[in-house]
Amino acid sequence: MVGACVSIHLRHLPHTRIARIPSWTLGRSLVGSPASMNHEPKAGARLEPGDFENVIRLTPLVSIDMVVRSAERRVLVGRRSNEPAKGCFFVPGGRITKNETLAAAFRRISLTELGVEKRIEGARFLGVYEHFYPTNNLERAGFGTHYVVLAYELTSPVQDALLPKEQHGEYAWLTEAELLSRPTVHENTKAYFRRL
Repeated sequence: MVGACVSIHLRHLPHTRIARIPSWTLGRSLVGSPASMNHEPKAGARLEPGDFENVIRLTPLVSIDMVVRSAERRVLVGRRSNEPAKGCFFVPGGRITKNETLAAAFRRISLTELGVEKRIEGARFLGVYEHFYPTNNLERAGFGTHYVVLAYELTSPVQDALLPKEQHGEYAWLTEAELLSRPTVHENTKAYFRRL
């Protein structure tokens, strides 16, 4: 399906600015939600669906994307099984959870997405990106998803047999030229290579 893997907005953030945060209104706060937790979540823990919906609806998600290269410089992409960007090829990645350090998140996400644990110290930081999607992971109408993404590049001899199938139905190792020319590769993934 040509054009299906395009986001609404794509922006690389060369500089970070602190914006004024609007005050919460009664009845619309995370604390006042019926799904609200009564405790601090543990690092790496998944949120309850109601809590996760409120987070997606009200705040950006902070995530790590991994540009994984083979020794031959090919790039690993997987066809997403879930929204947002369902059906598009995308680099591996995942969100950082509350109380989780970047190093711990990198290890957890690499294990979940690649089947092997990688350390952030072995990766090269590419930059901060913003991804906007009209859809959300819960596939609920009325709100999209906003990610603030920390992109990292690493070289890894990942074996295809180890690659988990929960988030990606199929995988491909593409050259940069192949990746940039395929309409099934999401524009947010292509952005990492237009900048390199």
